[in-house]
Amino acid sequence: MKLFVTGGAGFIGSNFVRYWLKHHPEDHVVNYDLLTYAGNLENLAEIENNPHYTFIKGDIRDPEAVREAMRGANVVVHFAAESHVDRSITDPSGFVTTNVVGTQVLLDAAREHEVQRFHHVSTDEVFGSLELGSEEKFTPHTPYDPRSPYSASKAGSDHLVRAYGETFGLPWTITNCSNNYGPYHFPEKLIPLAITNILEGKSVPVYGDGLNVRDWLYVEDHCRAIEAVLHHGEEEHTYLVGGMSEDISNLDLVKMILELMGADESLITYVKDRPGHDRRYAVDWSTTQADLGWEPSVTLEEGLQQTIDWYREHEDWWRRVKSGSYQDYYTKQYGNE
Repeated sequence: MKLFVTGGAGFIGSNFVRYWLKHHPEDHVVNYDLLTYAGNLENLAEIENNPHYTFIKGDIRDPEAVREAMRGANVVVHFAAESHVDRSITDPSGFVTTNVVGTQVLLDAAREHEVQRFHHVSTDEVFGSLELGSEEKFTPHTPYDPRSPYSASKAGSDHLVRAYGETFGLPWTITNCSNNYGPYHFPEKLIPLAITNILEGKSVPVYGDGLNVRDWLYVEDHCRAIEAVLHHGEEEHTYLVGGMSEDISNLDLVKMILELMGADESLITYVKDRPGHDRRYAVDWSTTQADLGWEPSVTLEEGLQQTIDWYREHEDWWRRVKSGSYQDYYTKQYGNE
């Protein structure tokens, strides 16, 4: 089988590419990535010489380039997206063109090449925000209620995928996933920012009162969920993927990281909350468990410890990311194409 993976140099995408080639060495993976700020080919250095792996630098908004790169693919796994909420507040336009227009370009190419499955990786943020202290959770039937330019753009891409299935008969599946964490996570996000700041002896910023709740999923468990959907998932079906059974606030999450790293809570610094900060996310992944036999394999504490250990052992990687020097890797490996 030949997989066309968009955004395969990003955090979740690179973990998926490595996971897939490890567990399905007979398949071929084409990684199509523009290498924007969050794309890092160092994430894939261990497989870059694998004959079953191909990297193509390209923009999902470029119809001709996408059409050529996707040629021969059986399955599309679409990760590529602008994904940082804070950046979407500063510059919404890039999120619309990449997440909505880019998805439309991919869908057109998938139709032309008659791919067997278009799998779209989305987010639980399309469902909006839940009340703190409630027992309500997002389900596949929760109405969409996006509250940031990022989540609105992802909602738009979800709708396009379903529309292409209904209108053109394109076979699709969608996973709406909660917040991921783990190795190779770009250090602007909460968990890797906290870990790397602690390692540097810096303060750990927490938005507002720190009571916002997120559902956290270890990234390899997300890869396993996509694998289960591709192998056993029903076409034209949406699967919710999450990692938590109990709520934990961002503040308590940071305190857990500090405790696991033997650091003091005096490192916590409260900063001004961002606009439209969703209060609570919680994902009901029971139907995914029932339909596919999938469930998270690690607890939050176990996953955090594994992540902390990885960042301790890969200081060169995260220091290059924080300094920006990681962006030189493509030029060193591939030249100034």
